[in-house]
Amino acid sequence: MAGKPKLHYTKGRGKMESIRWLLAAAGVEFEEEFIETKEDLEKLRSDGVLLFQQVPMVEIDGMRMVQTRAILSYIAAKYNLYGKDLKERAWIDMYVEGTTDLMGMIMYLPFQPADVKEKNLALITERATTRYFPVYEKALKDHGQDYLVGNKLSWADVHLLEAILMAEECKPDVLSAFPVLQAFKGRISNIPTIKKFLQPGSQRKPPTDEKFVAVVRKIFNI
Repeated sequence: MAGKPKLHYTKGRGKMESIRWLLAAAGVEFEEEFIETKEDLEKLRSDGVLLFQQVPMVEIDGMRMVQTRAILSYIAAKYNLYGKDLKERAWIDMYVEGTTDLMGMIMYLPFQPADVKEKNLALITERATTRYFPVYEKALKDHGQDYLVGNKLSWADVHLLEAILMAEECKPDVLSAFPVLQAFKGRISNIPTIKKFLQPGSQRKPPTDEKFVAVVRKIFNI
């Protein structure tokens, strides 16, 4: 299991997308083995490589890692994107948990019935603009630095940019009241490793559409 990390997941974003983002930001090349059928998933389960019978699963450093949060924090620590001490790590964790909550709402939107979707889209916009983005806007404004924690790129920055872009797919002008976040988005998007990941042809996955929802329902029996 030496060499590049290998990611086992479906051909879409889901819970693996933040892992792709973090590896890309760290400049780490990775391979993907896609789960395209229910049989592919069952094979992984029967081979005993999924600790809790669930994906995402990442083969890295001789381990078969599962549980999104565990995978992300390992990558963040390994590639020096997790702060310089416990306090910085705590702030990174808090910021990441906030963006995870917002991204979770967006992630499940395509799987909801049409009548619920519209209501939840409005809720996502409301939460983004009144609960989550004001926190990051204030943090960046108050300390006047380029990054959220320790004036150095961290997992929190990468996660926030991913959340901003996801929210903009729901409502293109969602950042209109947040000039500091607009500047942050421009800065972080231009970091060479991230800029490369945002180019067409990268391993970044497109937004979830109805066709992909049908595939996921079939694979995971939902």
